[in-house]
Amino acid sequence: MKVRDVMTSDVSVVSSSSSIREAASQMKKLNVGSIPVCDSSNRPVGIVTDRDIVVRNVSEGMDCNTSVDNVMSKNLITVSPDTDIHEAANIMADNQIRRLPVVDNNQIIGMLSIGDLAVRDVYVNEAGDALSNISEPSRPTM
Repeated sequence: MKVRDVMTSDVSVVSSSSSIREAASQMKKLNVGSIPVCDSSNRPVGIVTDRDIVVRNVSEGMDCNTSVDNVMSKNLITVSPDTDIHEAANIMADNQIRRLPVVDNNQIIGMLSIGDLAVRDVYVNEAGDALSNISEPSRPTM
């Protein structure tokens, strides 16, 4: 099974100049924990998560009108729609992330979340393993 078979294809995005307030409002409206950040060509340039907002904005006492560019995660890890679902689960586990933007021809076309994996009975164990690895504290590298 491929990522395209389980991803969410109706994806809302924000621009890097959008405010934290706008991004948080979209997250609330959509009941999601992250929003991809795209340029004017719909090319993903980052992702802003609820955690980014709390850790990089609220805890630093920044204004809610601060632009997303100041708090978003810029080291974006993506998959293609043709990525095998097992490989995607491993990518999530290896990188300790819960959401993967799905990109085709440099355009965002979907999102894959741990939840998308978990709802497929055949992938329950892999999703659980990925979530377990994601939830582990980061280990220092030597």
